[in-house]
Amino acid sequence: MINVALLGIIRRWYIRDHSSIREIARRLDISRNTVRRYIRSDAIEPAYPARHSPSSLDEFAPRLSAWLSAESVKSRKQRRTLKQMFLDLKELGYQGSYDRVAAFGRRWKVGQMERVKSASKSTVHNMKTLKRTYTIKQSAKRAAALHQAKIKEVREIISENKQDSSRIKMRKTPAGVFL
Repeated sequence: MINVALLGIIRRWYIRDHSSIREIARRLDISRNTVRRYIRSDAIEPAYPARHSPSSLDEFAPRLSAWLSAESVKSRKQRRTLKQMFLDLKELGYQGSYDRVAAFGRRWKVGQMERVKSASKSTVHNMKTLKRTYTIKQSAKRAAALHQAKIKEVREIISENKQDSSRIKMRKTPAGVFL
C-alpha cells in the first residue's frame, strides 16, 4: 500500500534525482505501473476506493429503521430501547452483535438530526421571506392610507373655502393629487 511518504520518495527520485521508473520500482519493490501512475497523477495523497463490507445487519436494516421511526414519535416512557429491538431482531433470525445494532441506531439518529436541521434552515429562510413580503405589503398599505388621508384633507380644505375656491389654482402635486 502506498502512503504519503512513499509517494514523496517516488516523486523525489524521479524529479530531482532523475531516476528511471524501472529503477524506482526495483528499489521500492513495487510495480512499474504503480510508479508510473503516481508520477503522472497530480495526487498529493494516494486515493483508495471506499471499502464496503457487507454487514449481517443489512437485511434487517429497513425493519430496524422503521422501528426506530415508529419509536421516535412515542413518548420517552413508551419507547422500546435498542436492546429490546436487538432481542426482537434475534427472534427474527439476526445473528450479529448488539454493537452493530447500537451503531446503526446512532447513525440513524444523526441522520434524523441532519434532516431536522436542514428542514429548520429552510423554514427559517421561508419565514424571513414571508416577513420581508409582509413588511413590503404593510408599507404599501401605509403609503396608500397616507395618500388617501392627504386627499381627504385637501378636499376638506377645498370644501371649507368654497368662497375662496376661485383663488385656488388646480395643480398636480408630486403624489399625483390635484389641488
